[in-house]
Amino acid sequence: MSGPSLQTRLAARGLDGTTLLLLPGLIFMLALFVYPFLYGVADSLLPKEGAWYANYAKFFSDPFQYRTIAATMWLALPVTVMNLAFAVPVALRVRLMRRQRLLTTILVLPITLGTVFVADGLLTFLGPRGWFNHTLLMLGILDNPVKLTNNYWGVFASLLITGFPFAFLLTLSYVTGIDPAIEQAAATLGAGPRQRFFRVFLPLLVPGLAVTFCLAFVQAFAVFPSAVLLGAPAGPTRVISIAAYQAAFEQYDHSLGSAIALIMGGVELVVVLAVLGMRSLFYRGPAGGTKG
Repeated sequence: MSGPSLQTRLAARGLDGTTLLLLPGLIFMLALFVYPFLYGVADSLLPKEGAWYANYAKFFSDPFQYRTIAATMWLALPVTVMNLAFAVPVALRVRLMRRQRLLTTILVLPITLGTVFVADGLLTFLGPRGWFNHTLLMLGILDNPVKLTNNYWGVFASLLITGFPFAFLLTLSYVTGIDPAIEQAAATLGAGPRQRFFRVFLPLLVPGLAVTFCLAFVQAFAVFPSAVLLGAPAGPTRVISIAAYQAAFEQYDHSLGSAIALIMGGVELVVVLAVLGMRSLFYRGPAGGTKG
């Protein structure tokens, strides 16, 4: 009597037709993420001169280079926090509106414009001769134009505009997933709006807000076009992505550029792990109480 077929034996080990559907995604990940990452790691360990760690030593021994980490953090963290601070109340309000799809479309419109287009628009709007300064001067509120471009605030405004739709969409998906009956039950027990938000809504939202914070932070930390077009790329807005670009394409030291890119990813990973670790301080257990 013959034994089970090869197909049966593979299926018993979880290798059936459904499993094969994962292969295209796996190949995609290997080709566009795993291989470039490993190549970058190997490239960073092969400096032009010196030991294998020479690129990292060069970066952390030069204040002009390692200060880009603080400059980038000083942009990314406040922008991410402010985007979340705006996204939560707006999402809570939009979920109760009848024309939710129309309002959502309007709010996420900036994400379709692109970073360069937004930066160009802000140069026209916030520049010394832009509409903003012109209006304030005409109303007599200002005597001289306020410098809002080619500095920190120009980059901050650009990241705020392009990052808010992303944070809003993620927050809205979590907010709409919370069963309204939980809030109604809290109100029935005498909890006011403030108590319902901080003791009912916020604990349920924290796991989702932590993920939103991480994704929005990574997006803001990778700022490049805004820092060049709206900031001072040789001064306070010389972010770490500019340092990597200059090393690779201006100094023609791709090995150093790879090392700086890996340092950039390492900093992002530290922040992401810290945020995901702290979310357990707010709420333990399932994100229960959601609809479904």
